[in-house]
Amino acid sequence: MTEDFYCDEVLSGKTSVKKVLETEHVLAYHHTKPFYPVHIVAVPKKHILSLLTVTEEEQPILFELLSVIQTVAQQITDEYGACRVLTNLGNYQDSKHLHWHIAYGDPLTKGGNK
Repeated sequence: MTEDFYCDEVLSGKTSVKKVLETEHVLAYHHTKPFYPVHIVAVPKKHILSLLTVTEEEQPILFELLSVIQTVAQQITDEYGACRVLTNLGNYQDSKHLHWHIAYGDPLTKGGNK
């Protein structure tokens, strides 16, 4: 796998995804290798390394991303009664591109997936 799965595979179109919601700067789609029964990933279309590296110029994109996450989380919560919203940082962040997971249900496996 590359350091940035989202730029190299998803946003480039090399890996096709099932879109959930797309805005000018954000894409939310069904995870390509889900860890949960309902597992959606939301990413900025612009490369941003991590939540810890968001610049002042990128804050509007972060707010748009959070708005998409909120919308998707509301949809999942309405349908299933709950959801998780999480991001990983540092060594926990396998793909070096800011991304959030919006998920519902018990883990499908014991390992993690992209």
